[in-house]
Amino acid sequence: MLNVHFSARPDAWAAYEAPLNAAFSEAGLVINLSRDHDPADVDYIIFAPTGPTRDFTPFTRTKAVLSLWAGVETVVDNPTLTQPLCRLVDDSLERGMVEWVVGHTLRHHLGMDSHITGQDGVWRERFPPLAADRLVTVLGIGALGAACAQTLHQLGFPVTGWSRSQKDIPNIRCLAGNAGLKAALTDAEIAILLLPQTPATENILNRETLSLMATGSFIINPGRGPLIDDDALLAALDTGHIAHATLDVFRTEPLPANHPFWAHPQVTVTPHIASTTRPDSASRIIADNIRRGEAGQPFLHLVDRSVGY
Repeated sequence: MLNVHFSARPDAWAAYEAPLNAAFSEAGLVINLSRDHDPADVDYIIFAPTGPTRDFTPFTRTKAVLSLWAGVETVVDNPTLTQPLCRLVDDSLERGMVEWVVGHTLRHHLGMDSHITGQDGVWRERFPPLAADRLVTVLGIGALGAACAQTLHQLGFPVTGWSRSQKDIPNIRCLAGNAGLKAALTDAEIAILLLPQTPATENILNRETLSLMATGSFIINPGRGPLIDDDALLAALDTGHIAHATLDVFRTEPLPANHPFWAHPQVTVTPHIASTTRPDSASRIIADNIRRGEAGQPFLHLVDRSVGY
């Protein structure tokens, strides 16, 4: 029997206990799942940053830490975490992100806000361009970014993707490196941020890079709050260079009530809801990774500590 320690908020335990046990049984695993194991007896940790575990030193026999979150920036630099760390890559997380990103991309592309909030009795015949005439850039073309980029391509948008290292994704113009970032943002009309949070990506959208985008362009950020220099974005919004920013993630969450994003007429705040982990599918992924570990197979989605994801 394997001892699996669950470290997340109490409401997560209520949501995950039954799906995890069902997934373990389906995978043929005999698991003692608990929130109260003696650390010295734990074989695997199921982890969320909101849970109580901060010091991994006592978990001397633990074979892997399995994150319930796609992002691992809050734990990857923890000096006590010497065990293998796996992030969560889940199809349901991906599909939820695609739906949110495509919805807000089409909203800005079609100018829906002017009709939803601007019913002032004036008949204005303003026709949006076709998708083929709207340049879209996705910063971060990992699993989530690539899925969003492909779906936008299928809708007719010409999509450029940028990543730290060169990638080859069908139908997507893929760029990399500093020169590639400049080319990806130059004249972009919609920029979608799906990068991980690392020292190299913090403030990747700043005064200089925002100025490369087309006048009247749009920012959509369901990635990480620190990807954007808040002051630079507010300045670009105030001049009209950026027409609107739809933001789902922030440097401080919940976003403080006095933050200028709340009151700015060209900012849409959504409360970190672009996508979420679904317990049933996430439980099956975690069970499969434990099965792989016990079979001596490589863990899936193992984090590279040198790059932070």
